[in-house]
Amino acid sequence: MKYSLLMALLFLALPTQAQDSFSIYLVRHAEKQVSKDDPKLSQCGELRAKQLATILEHTAIKQVYSTPYRRTMATAVPFSQQQQLAIKQYSPAKLEQFAQQLLQQKENALVVGHSNTTPQLAALLSEMPVEDITEKQYRNLYQIQVSDNGKILTLLTQPLTCH
Repeated sequence: MKYSLLMALLFLALPTQAQDSFSIYLVRHAEKQVSKDDPKLSQCGELRAKQLATILEHTAIKQVYSTPYRRTMATAVPFSQQQQLAIKQYSPAKLEQFAQQLLQQKENALVVGHSNTTPQLAALLSEMPVEDITEKQYRNLYQIQVSDNGKILTLLTQPLTCH
């Protein structure tokens, strides 16, 4: 399901009712420069990373995770600096173990990954099928709400579009 930025901000700011409820937000790294080895973010990617920090500003996220690549770390930096949270690295090769860790922590978290790992992690966390994303898709923001009543997967879309 896709929402506008305003709807996304309203939805993300709503408190959840169950005591043990929490949300895990997953996003693919922002737009990258054209490079073969571990590219940096492009100018558009830097803008998207800042927009992500604004969108998630009031979500009470306690943990920020990124793979060790420059593009994922740079996507997480604006939010981590805004919230004064350290970025913890995870291995994209061990998604099943990482999903279990996130669920056991029971805390709001932001996870920055890649086009091939973000939908896979969303599927592991939500126990629902998730469509793959292409190398050119950067707008998806997944929210997995976990509560005593189960898991809800919501796909939000960031409004920024760069050419």
